[in-house]
Amino acid sequence: MPPPGLEIHRASLTFGERPLFRDLQARFEAGSWTCLLGRSGSGKSSLLRMIAGLALPDNHQLDLATSDGRPLRRRLAWMAQQDLLVPWQRVIGNVMLGAKWRGTSTNADRQRAMHLLERVGLAAKADEWPAALSGGQRQRVALARTLFEDASVVLMDEPFSAVDAITRLELHEVASTLLAGRTVLMVTHDPLEALRLADHLLVLQGEPANLVSIPVPAGTRPRALADDDLQRRQAALVAQLREPTDG
Repeated sequence: MPPPGLEIHRASLTFGERPLFRDLQARFEAGSWTCLLGRSGSGKSSLLRMIAGLALPDNHQLDLATSDGRPLRRRLAWMAQQDLLVPWQRVIGNVMLGAKWRGTSTNADRQRAMHLLERVGLAAKADEWPAALSGGQRQRVALARTLFEDASVVLMDEPFSAVDAITRLELHEVASTLLAGRTVLMVTHDPLEALRLADHLLVLQGEPANLVSIPVPAGTRPRALADDDLQRRQAALVAQLREPTDG
């Protein structure tokens, strides 16, 4: 079944008495990868949590619609900044964690988990404990665990920010391949990462913030670092992000 597109309307969030954003609206095309940028404190991670239906301590509102009219329940996966691997499960157990918690783990699930570990280059680590892995390896396991849920919509909150620069570039390659065909929304602080990965790029800017659409370079994701257009757009995007946030 094809992935749905998403539309948000009347998205509002207030932190204490400070309105972070009011009445935002946006459309996320089915099967596309959208990156969401903004300065720290702009509310981008909170907006992602609102779309996911996760708890927030502040006053917020969001109307969410899918292009096929069906609810997102059981069609959505979340990948956080932290890998969130549990130390009492081996690598393959962490990939299958959702099935284990649901009490539905089968031999077929184990085979699928092994296949995903092969895809992220960690089949040889299947029986290792998480403590034996590097940071980049742990994020690859987290990506495999996200893919294991076979969700058509994937929400990612700075998933590659905790690894070194070279590992991050490698994860761009892996994620672009393995998440192809899904509707992906990713929060990032990194303009270069957004320009490499996004089909659509939105910046939360201003106070209260608005969503500003930014053109992305042509070409297949992930775009080459040496691409002249990418480099020009990166400089322009950094300059835009540095602009004052006043109204």
